[in-house]
Amino acid sequence: MQIKIAAVCFMVGILLIPRIGFTADSKSDYPDPTTIVKDSNITNKIKVRLNADRHLGRFKSIKVDADNNGVVWLSGTTHLLSEEEKAIEIARGTEGVVIVKSNIQIKSRHPISE
Repeated sequence: MQIKIAAVCFMVGILLIPRIGFTADSKSDYPDPTTIVKDSNITNKIKVRLNADRHLGRFKSIKVDADNNGVVWLSGTTHLLSEEEKAIEIARGTEGVVIVKSNIQIKSRHPISE
């Protein structure tokens, strides 16, 4: 009789382990759908505003990422410091943006000859 109870408990335990593991990981692996919509909404707004600015050239080499807390990361390259500053200004002025973090690299168009 004890062997049957032990076998049943063992089988129930084996069957519950994958369920418990899936439940523990489900929140971190699968973001809330509203988070994804908000991220892409902020990202698209910034990209549209960057591409619409014609005073300092196109910002096609700048990548924009946003999280659900309104934090925006800018990366890529520009040719002038003023272009980086303008991209940051445009991102900061976008609705829903709380913080802008820049990792934009400034690349000289003409390397200095030695």
